[in-house]
This record gives sequence, structure tokens and C-alpha cells, in this order.
Amino acid sequence: MSADATRRVEVHPGREAVVEFDPDLTFECVDDCTWCCHHGVLLYDRDLLELARRANLAETTTDFRGEKFVTREEKARDDHVGDDGHACAFLREDGLCTLHLEEDWKPTRCSVFPLGVWLEGGDLHVDVRESAHDHCDGLNVSERRVIDNLEAFLPELLWELENPDSDRRL
Repeated sequence: MSADATRRVEVHPGREAVVEFDPDLTFECVDDCTWCCHHGVLLYDRDLLELARRANLAETTTDFRGEKFVTREEKARDDHVGDDGHACAFLREDGLCTLHLEEDWKPTRCSVFPLGVWLEGGDLHVDVRESAHDHCDGLNVSERRVIDNLEAFLPELLWELENPDSDRRL
């Protein structure tokens, strides 16, 4: 078996990803981190439709370079915000996500974090975001191996997108 073949992992039936990260990598969200929530959340078309069922799109989304993002809004607090005092519109004061807790749903981009995905040679590739190595406190702090739980990180929608590149930022 070639080295490339050993990196292919079936994530969903008939849906493989080329894994670029160390298979021993573990990840678990940790209390008080919320670093990933300090950035704009890219919404793919299906995410936008799902969000419309749960929130007022006029108040919670913005257009940037022709793409929809969840708004980053100024928060009147010092915790769970970026250096500029802003965070995701759905991030509560206690550092928990309204969409995840109250709606039992996450936008695709939130599910993918701390991984990055992109298409290359017709294959979906996945690796750890470079910025996550510097800022994400949840890497290698648990027993939950990412490679054993890829279906939780990579919704099937990613294989249907023309451009699933998750490195686009607001």
C-alpha cells in the first residue's frame, strides 16, 4: 500500500478524506478558550438556510467579498472576545455557543475547527490549521483522537462544495 493510500480515511460511506495530520492528534474543546469564536464564521449555502430557521439573518450575517459570514459583534466584556473586543454574534457571555446549546446545530465551519479542509486533485484534504497550533488550547489535551472521530468534524456537505477551502477569513 502506498503512503498516500494509508492517509485516506473513509469518513462517511463513499466519502474519503486525505489526512495530512498526525493520526495520534487529539482534540477536545476546553473551557474558557473560545479562540475559534473570535473570527468570522463562513456560511456555506446550506448553513445559511439552516441558520435562517434559527435566527434573523439581517441581524446575524454580513456579506464580505461575495460570501456570507456570521457577524462578529462588539461584546461589552473582557472575556471570550478577540483582541478587538469582538466575537461571533452567537457566543454567549459564559463562552458557550447559543446555536450549539440551544439549537443543537453548528455551521459547517464550526464543526471543522481546528481542522482546515481544501480540494486538491479532486480529493478532500484535511490538516490542522496552522493558527490552531498557536492559539487553540484543545489540541492534545484529551484521549479523543481526531482521526477516529472525523465524521464529527467533517460534515458530508464538504464533499459537495465547489470550494470547501476553510481558510477564508472575514
